[in-house]
Amino acid sequence: MKNLKKIRKAVIPVAGLGTRFLPMTKAMPKEMLPLVDKPVIQYIVEELVAAGIEEVIIVTSANKRAIEDHFDRNFELEYRLQKDGKRELLDEVRKIQNLARFAFVRQQEPLGNGHALLQAKLLIGNEPFAFAYGDDILEGKVPAIKQMLEVYEEYGTTTIGVVKVDDEGTRNYGIIKAEKISAKVSRVVGTIEKPGPEAAPSHWANPGRYIFTPSIFTALEKIRPGKGGEIWVADAVSHLLKTEPIYARELECEYFDCGNKLGYLKAVLHHAVKHDHYGKEIKVYLKSIT
Repeated sequence: MKNLKKIRKAVIPVAGLGTRFLPMTKAMPKEMLPLVDKPVIQYIVEELVAAGIEEVIIVTSANKRAIEDHFDRNFELEYRLQKDGKRELLDEVRKIQNLARFAFVRQQEPLGNGHALLQAKLLIGNEPFAFAYGDDILEGKVPAIKQMLEVYEEYGTTTIGVVKVDDEGTRNYGIIKAEKISAKVSRVVGTIEKPGPEAAPSHWANPGRYIFTPSIFTALEKIRPGKGGEIWVADAVSHLLKTEPIYARELECEYFDCGNKLGYLKAVLHHAVKHDHYGKEIKVYLKSIT
């Protein structure tokens, strides 16, 4: 499809309280939990940037200041590293703030991820954009968002990333009903939130990756509050299906749900054994305790 606006911006909502990780997240955002030596959210930003995203809008809350600080400059730290001749660490620290242009907007009340997305409306304007949850890591040879951009560039409409889950996964994630149109692409005809294996129309779940057209904001403003009296992106997607086609891209990647403890621990181990400096020792240690 020709004359499409380039996807330049992405939104990451991180305003949640992280209650599933308490007491660890009492004072630290769950998105800042480390995978060896980088926080979860940095992996997500790096995925977006590798797909060509230039501006990242992060929707925060009052207790998420550490995220803003992580992507900002730290003059005192840089001065100390430079003074001590720690050039490699200095370059690593400076690289973070230069990954993209960052903008931060506050969600004043925890009224759902759809409400969080609405806080970014003025910063997005009338542009298509990427949307990624702040605790889902997807790793593949081609960044997940880039795989989805290829579909968006062909069809010019909202695109959902999906991964295959087992029966238990159908109880934990939103599941799509879709009609396959090519090897990795389907047209979405419906979505069901956590249906369970008996009611699930498929085993394809959305791991928190979307390419949205600006019409998602109209859908969010029209829908009524859903579960818990909050506004949810999933409900807006269902509403959007009434007015525009939506496509799903089966993502070729490994998925880590860092929004729960088990998924986070798996991600830690995965990145530990792959680490350039510690990987070999971690593998030896894991063999010794198993």
